[in-house]
Amino acid sequence: MSGMSRLAPAPTISAPEAKVRPRWWREVFLLWVMYLMYDGVRLLVAAGHGEAFANAHRVLDLERALHVAEEVPINHAVSATPFLGVPMSFAYATLHYLVTPIVLVWLWRRHPERYRGARTALITATLIGLVGFWLFPTAPPRMMPGFVDTLAKYDGWGWWAGAASAPKGMAGLTNEFAAMPSLHVGWAAWCGWQVARTATWRWLQVLGAVYPVFMFTVVVGTANHYIADAVAGLAVILAGAVIARFRERLRGHVSLWSA
Repeated sequence: MSGMSRLAPAPTISAPEAKVRPRWWREVFLLWVMYLMYDGVRLLVAAGHGEAFANAHRVLDLERALHVAEEVPINHAVSATPFLGVPMSFAYATLHYLVTPIVLVWLWRRHPERYRGARTALITATLIGLVGFWLFPTAPPRMMPGFVDTLAKYDGWGWWAGAASAPKGMAGLTNEFAAMPSLHVGWAAWCGWQVARTATWRWLQVLGAVYPVFMFTVVVGTANHYIADAVAGLAVILAGAVIARFRERLRGHVSLWSA
């Protein structure tokens, strides 16, 4: 029996270890650093006005070549009436910054065995997105001819400024040329993925699956992102998930060899 026990493979990560929550202050610090990098990179690339508009034309030309440039009719339908324009403006200015931290805290408290991998995927995808903002600054559709700036049209209904989704008087503190990729869609896809695969209530799983689709409609309908931006947002989340999975497997192999 002792010989057989020596041949048995050592477990990679024990169940009790997987359920141990990371220290909250470490996670808050890590996410705060990510947020500072997010805002810092957005501000750094804000000066490239000419390049940003040239890249916007490149995105639209690519969409037309692929016959997927359908932003204008969606934008006009959303902006035509406060019934759609106001709720979607609130959704664009709010949900991105509320739902994501709520899902993070929920995973940390209720599902610590999934938290580390999910957090790594989100941070990795966000860092990839920041590289995209830096290397490919892009003017959003609302700055291009033929589009309606929905938030500017209904800025009297909310706290956002006419020039951005930031609070009134603070529009100059945000980079308006960070359209590619859409982290609104990317983060929404991450949230929906975590909720749909983890929640036990069926209605919550359905809500998780619908949320990214709704956010896609919001960002295109308010003329803040192109369809290509949304696709790129999904791509960076997928890349983040793949890298996080590779990291977990590597960590497991290291634990096996050190056992």
